[in-house]
Amino acid sequence: MALPGVRGPAPSLRALRRNAGLIVSAAVTLLALGWALAPSLFAGGDPLTGVPAEKFQPPSAEHWFGTDNLGRDLYTRMVHGAGLSLTATLSAVALALVAGALLGVLAGAIGGVVDAVAMRVVDVLLSIPALLLSLALVTALGFGTRNVAIAVGVSLIANFARVMRSEVLRVRRAVYVEAAHASGVRWYAVLARHVLPNSYQPVLALAAVEFGMAVLSVSALSFLGYGAEPPTPEWGSLISEGRNYLATAWWLTTLPGLVIIGVVLAAQRLGRAAGRTDQP
Repeated sequence: MALPGVRGPAPSLRALRRNAGLIVSAAVTLLALGWALAPSLFAGGDPLTGVPAEKFQPPSAEHWFGTDNLGRDLYTRMVHGAGLSLTATLSAVALALVAGALLGVLAGAIGGVVDAVAMRVVDVLLSIPALLLSLALVTALGFGTRNVAIAVGVSLIANFARVMRSEVLRVRRAVYVEAAHASGVRWYAVLARHVLPNSYQPVLALAAVEFGMAVLSVSALSFLGYGAEPPTPEWGSLISEGRNYLATAWWLTTLPGLVIIGVVLAAQRLGRAAGRTDQP
């Protein structure tokens, strides 16, 4: 309760405080995407070569993230590694979004045996931990960033299929959909005009949330050596390279790990905000 004669903070200031986390999350996400799209604008050095005389330099004004065992600037390698890491992440989420949404639409719209079979497949996929499933798939597919993206994408399909199916079933029971069927509109027209436009928003919000989880999965597989071949930088492989020097050069693992955590938390925050916005 405000005291008499004392004015509270302006509405714009209150809104800024309330949305500060969302603004920071958006800034972190945009920065990471900027690293991936135009790394030379943020770090103009060569990520593959270093100065041996400057190896194991701690973070400083000259080397923001320090240097590694070969004298390479870690910040430069992080910036240039964002391209492969985030490209694999976006590819994985896009694959899961398209395949999962298609499976969910078919299951929810057709129903019957198709729905039962599709949901049993989804249940099987959900019963396997996502990282374990992606690890098994990438082992079968082989090394490389593309195979990592495919493996992570397949492991996320079940989440999108389940959400899309539930939304399709919800919209199918709406009055306007039943009225469209009663008026003689073809089923595929009802699906395209009424069901899909009112079902996709929660799935897109889920994509923002799963983006963060995909970053973790892609980095984990890269950490285990399934990503690009060294010395090509990837976020997970950078942590893997620095773990042997953790006692003497903590920044080689700590700073890349903090960047990954920041991107994951930012994506999760944006996804939750989008999910709340989609609620009626």
